[in-house]
Amino acid sequence: MNQKNITAVVAVVAVIVGVYVAIVIAPPGTTNKDSAETSAVTEYSTQYMQRYPQPRALSEAALIDHNQQPFSKQNFENKWSLLFVGYTYCPDICPTTLAELNNAYPGIVETVGDAPLQVVFLSVDPKRDSPERLNEYMNFFNQNFVGVTGEHAQLFPFVRSMGMMYSMTESTDNPNYLVDHSASVVVINPKAQVIGRFKPQHSPGKIPISDSQQIIADLPAIISEG
Repeated sequence: MNQKNITAVVAVVAVIVGVYVAIVIAPPGTTNKDSAETSAVTEYSTQYMQRYPQPRALSEAALIDHNQQPFSKQNFENKWSLLFVGYTYCPDICPTTLAELNNAYPGIVETVGDAPLQVVFLSVDPKRDSPERLNEYMNFFNQNFVGVTGEHAQLFPFVRSMGMMYSMTESTDNPNYLVDHSASVVVINPKAQVIGRFKPQHSPGKIPISDSQQIIADLPAIISEG
């Protein structure tokens, strides 16, 4: 191929690339300003939820719910989930958070409309939190809430896959041992991916819990964006 032909080929390729950029990357009628504003809307359409940079896939886990039924990653598919990690012997954050979610539940249901949604309490204290105890605990707060637990070998990687943590603060030989755990309410999409969390609000003299009104405020945007 001589120099003249090479020059012609380069020119044709440049034209094709230019047309692709103009139509696909920056479609007619879309300015750089428009693109920036669209990105901003997508990124900031939720006011309170802390979004993860990328959705986090839940790890596989063989768990059991408060009705003694198997519970796994598949139970999060095809529905939205609000999940809180804790344990029934928790003296403050867990019961306060569940009471807050229970009080807000009618508003949550109204906000999500026809979108299937579940509230899940994941106990990381299997030694004391049997399915029977979880059943009693869930019914005390809300019969629609789901209590789940499992062995630590299943729980620990499952909790870590959500970007959360828990640890025993002392020997479980002490019947009154405490458990350290994340206090956020995480949001799981219908693909069983964690997309973000509502972090607890810290105010002087108050127990740090996630604000249910912030959850209600953000849920329409969360669900509409999928």
